[in-house]
Amino acid sequence: MDSDAHGTGRGPDWDAVVVGAGLGGLTTAAYLAAAGKRVLVLEQFSIVGGNSHVFRRRRTYEFDVGVHYLGDCAPGGVIPSILSGLGLGDRVDFLEMDQDGFDLIRVPGVSVDMPAGWQEYRRVLTEAMPEEADGLHTFVDICSALGEEQRAALFEAHRWAPQDIAARTAVIRQWGRRTLDDLFRHCRLSPRARTVLAAQAPNYGLTPRQATVARHTSVTDHYLRGAYYPAGGGQMLAAGLVEVIEAHGGQVRTRSRVTRILVEDRKVAGVLLDGGEVVTADLVVSNADYPRTVLELVGAEHFGKSVVDRTARAKMGMPWLVLYLGLDTDLRERPNANLWWYDTDDIDGYFDRVSGGETGDVPFLFCSFASLKDPDNRTLCPPGHANLQVMTLCPPDYAWWGVDEGPAGGGDYRRNPTYLRRKQELTEATLNAAEKALGPLRPHITHLEAATPLTHERYTLSTGGTPFGMAEWGGTTRPGTATAVRGLHVVGASTQAGNGIAGVMLGGIGCAGDILGEPLLAGARAGTVYGDPDLLPERPPGWDPREACRGGARRTASRGPSGSRPAVTPARA
Repeated sequence: MDSDAHGTGRGPDWDAVVVGAGLGGLTTAAYLAAAGKRVLVLEQFSIVGGNSHVFRRRRTYEFDVGVHYLGDCAPGGVIPSILSGLGLGDRVDFLEMDQDGFDLIRVPGVSVDMPAGWQEYRRVLTEAMPEEADGLHTFVDICSALGEEQRAALFEAHRWAPQDIAARTAVIRQWGRRTLDDLFRHCRLSPRARTVLAAQAPNYGLTPRQATVARHTSVTDHYLRGAYYPAGGGQMLAAGLVEVIEAHGGQVRTRSRVTRILVEDRKVAGVLLDGGEVVTADLVVSNADYPRTVLELVGAEHFGKSVVDRTARAKMGMPWLVLYLGLDTDLRERPNANLWWYDTDDIDGYFDRVSGGETGDVPFLFCSFASLKDPDNRTLCPPGHANLQVMTLCPPDYAWWGVDEGPAGGGDYRRNPTYLRRKQELTEATLNAAEKALGPLRPHITHLEAATPLTHERYTLSTGGTPFGMAEWGGTTRPGTATAVRGLHVVGASTQAGNGIAGVMLGGIGCAGDILGEPLLAGARAGTVYGDPDLLPERPPGWDPREACRGGARRTASRGPSGSRPAVTPARA
């Protein structure tokens, strides 16, 4: 089978084609491959992993695009279970952050160091805001109970008798679909308490009026089960999944952009690639952006009016401005924790202002210190230096950035004077805020690089340049992974399992489980290993997860007499 053909006409047949190689698509592909399916993964970028990939600068710094920390990574946790089910349990080490305070929340007048465990979280909250104790107790009671129900549903729902479901999900049924704003009002919490409790809302890119209690709780509960960072960075997750796919006869191809998902008689037939190649398959899983999948890759004519209307009107999660910083000081005096810094105690007003295009002074930052989380990783920065990311939410509209169309649609922005001015102004304002939050930084900066929502869209093709998928989808829950087109499934940040690393991986294993008719997550947590782990390749000294994520054909082409040569990532703009 000539699986590397790139000509026009009909390409090789595959059991399944996965469009897009974020962690959702890779997880689905790995489980399908382990089950014996012939799987082809097609990724438009040069490195797979989506928001989990890393990039390098000057052979000195390595930056994670989207993996800042992970929750629930002790044995039996969600991500370790997913990896263990593929024989990858011993290939990724998870490094603990400070479990007494992995998220430092700083709001004017109150500081909370978020610890592991709901009861410890309750104690810290009520000690920091004793005047709000009654409302805080109610809030924690509801969210902790809902979190337990959600976790039980993840691992045990396949065993529940129909008559037991209502009793086992009583809090989900009462509160799950109501908004976080509804819960705040029920608990009679002040704006300051709301800001503290929703401080990590940028983890899912939704305002308290958009986020359901279930969405907020799933993220909070995830981290309250312990905060971790993968040794070697986010690329380690994608690299392991690629190894599983390739070891079981699948193929991962990069620089292979799909322009159309082919449908015949309401059934998927394969994909068309940029350049004319057709790959046939009766099963296609799209890890592409959901609105782009429905409205562009498949086409509105193949979906019902309700789905099309909701998707066309969907509001996306908030996007980020990200500063990638190298410093000539190691910051070792800081705790191994993220910083959530607010210069306002009104989170609702902040979201309204930034959504409306108001920037000026930056009143919110998320700061992630990779070199503190993974101190033995010598690719992050030189000894005595620090590697960190400083992030803030920013306006989502193209017009604010001075463009009419995003880069996914061919829009050119990198020399646009309005874009360059906005980027520079927001970068300076973010650095000013960072110096308020962290102290003098500018004298220590050895590397500074900024990424905007348009940068993010250029690399991932996500609508609006957000990593969070859809914030609103017509007032209903997000879509599941199955679609009305037979053989077409969707995974990724816009689906019901949620965004974030754990969310998209859960969606990926759930999608594979639906296709195969097996509760894969429960089986993996119980110790079942799917596929054949003995097929996984050895990792020689100097093994590079980025190189593993370039796709088999490109890895082979890049090897010369002296072995593999390192990949270079294009500069961000």
